[in-house]
Amino acid sequence: MSELTSSKRHGNLGRTLLWVAILLSVLLLGFVTALTIRANPYVSDREANGISKFKFLEACKEQLAEDEQLASLQGLLQQSGQLRAGQRLTAQIAAEPADLVGSVQTAQGGGWTLNVPANIQVDGRGVPLGQLPFECTHNKAQNRTTGQLQLPGGI
Repeated sequence: MSELTSSKRHGNLGRTLLWVAILLSVLLLGFVTALTIRANPYVSDREANGISKFKFLEACKEQLAEDEQLASLQGLLQQSGQLRAGQRLTAQIAAEPADLVGSVQTAQGGGWTLNVPANIQVDGRGVPLGQLPFECTHNKAQNRTTGQLQLPGGI
């Protein structure tokens, strides 16, 4: 019988090292998870502000897509001949995700506020025509999120 297949060899050292490696891996995973949870930018006090920061950002994106100011701007551009009848204006938040989350502020009395630029595009593609300021707020007392594009010159 060879030395590797000997029945006198038990392999306790290898088994112990395997358990140590598994234990260290679990501890490292727990440590990384704890650090990640503490650094989560979407962490928010939903009780104090009426809505989570993530849901507020999603509601603001919906408000921007349905903005009445965008429809009036589209009508104005169609009347002046700068926009064809089949074309549609769309707006998207221009800020990068990290900047967007950092722009969310707590409002007095509970709620959230957000002031960021929005890209205005034709049919949602191509180079943006320009940027307009977008303001979004969540009122905790009314449990309502409102958003509005700020058109230049009070159009």
